[in-house]
Amino acid sequence: MNEDPIPMIFSGKYSSLRFVALLSLFSALFIIYPNIACLPFELSFLDEPARQDHLRFFAFRYVFFFLLIGLLLRHNLREMRDFPFKRRILRSALITAVAYALYMGLSLLCYKKSDCFGSILLFQFLVLCLLCTFAGHVFFLYDVQLKKEQEIEQLKVENLQSRYDALANQINPHFFFNSLNGLTALIRKKNDANTLAYVNKLSDVFRYILKSDKRGLVMLEEELDFVQSFRYMMEVRFANKLVFRIDVDKAWRNLQIPALSLLPLIDNVVVHNTIDSYHFMEVSICLNENAELVVSSPIYPKQDAPATNGTGLKNLENRFLLLMNKKIRMEDNGKIFRVYLPLK
Repeated sequence: MNEDPIPMIFSGKYSSLRFVALLSLFSALFIIYPNIACLPFELSFLDEPARQDHLRFFAFRYVFFFLLIGLLLRHNLREMRDFPFKRRILRSALITAVAYALYMGLSLLCYKKSDCFGSILLFQFLVLCLLCTFAGHVFFLYDVQLKKEQEIEQLKVENLQSRYDALANQINPHFFFNSLNGLTALIRKKNDANTLAYVNKLSDVFRYILKSDKRGLVMLEEELDFVQSFRYMMEVRFANKLVFRIDVDKAWRNLQIPALSLLPLIDNVVVHNTIDSYHFMEVSICLNENAELVVSSPIYPKQDAPATNGTGLKNLENRFLLLMNKKIRMEDNGKIFRVYLPLK
């Protein structure tokens, strides 16, 4: 339970005290309204000394009810906040009975007033008791409901995080094996310089992947820097028959995008297309007028369809829905394949 029973309406100790004071002020006015209505009539029958005495007693009555309501509200909101309703009302009734006895004693001792057993006064104490009890119980129910909503929200966040982690973890093994295939091809060519450079860039790429493993959204600048490292590996692997054209103004590079959004798109190009001297592949990355990142590439389908179930693109779609509540768009006109990634 929250220590402050009204956390979403008022925050802090002094705000809570101010709320109780204001509620007590208006509740006391409500309870002594019959006395306020009768006050002009009663004063008209009294001489000046008696009138002053009556006004002082009226002020005493109001201050007494104001303090009693504040005490009962405070007690209901704090000391009795976890009490069931039956126990709460019994405790409030006991406090009210003690306060009633105190009121009688002070009235008779200080003001010689004998209206302590009047029906209106008894009704006022009864209403006061019920009002404070119901107010305390309502705030208790509100607090319970708020706590449940917070727990549900926390479970939703944890569920989304676990789903995102599961999606992110699918990227690493898939990319790892494709990268090893590229490294194997370079080793077979016995080009030690390119192989060493490839390994160094592979290290940079995996460093970014590991750093992004637990991150949701990253700056577009970071993703594009990652592509710059990744492009070297692809250009070496395909002997410059796969190149990248990146055209994104620096003013837009502070927008956010889910981490590792570009990796599955580039990997998709490599898996599904023939890339050789007759099929030069240029991957274009630019920003359109709708502030979407557009990744496009020509389509050169392989003769033998690759053994893939589209996990990469489905993974990307799910991560955009989870992290940004937005959908990616894909266009395939038979010649160019485009993917539109919304930015935040």
